[in-house]
Amino acid sequence: MGELKQVLLCGYGGQGIVLAGAILGRAAFHDGKWVSGTNSFGSAARGGACRAEVVIADQPVRYPYVIEADVLIAMYQTAYNRYIGQVKKGGGVVIYDDGFISADAVEGLRLVPVSATRTAIEELGNEIAANMVMLGAAVAITDIVSVDSLRAAVAESVAERLRGLDLKALELGLQLGRSS
Repeated sequence: MGELKQVLLCGYGGQGIVLAGAILGRAAFHDGKWVSGTNSFGSAARGGACRAEVVIADQPVRYPYVIEADVLIAMYQTAYNRYIGQVKKGGGVVIYDDGFISADAVEGLRLVPVSATRTAIEELGNEIAANMVMLGAAVAITDIVSVDSLRAAVAESVAERLRGLDLKALELGLQLGRSS
């Protein structure tokens, strides 16, 4: 059986979680991988809990949902609390926005704080780009997809009026991830 990576992104509606998951899936596709993705919103489109699941494999994906996450990307405390138990012990990586999440050490997991929202506000003057900062950091930390494929996926997926901002945010995230 080929390599299989399961990624769970979570936060609240309005943080761009679903977009980040779609971009990650598209980047994996550009890398020649098989990809499956699902997402879920809470009862409210903005402010409710949301998640995106991305399964990346070398062979066709047999089950499209995350069973045990290799990587958890969390942007809000409530979502972190809800999904931390779904991360693979003994090798799972948890990347979280340290401006919104207080995380205690969990045996068998690597926890990596990233100042995604703070960086988006301070460096770009726009909180809306925090998802791209976080995605860039996550890719730099995990190498789950290639950076070139990630850049291409952002350019293809984001509206033209936000493309420049999101590509800058992605680069900031890559820098943060490389220094983590």
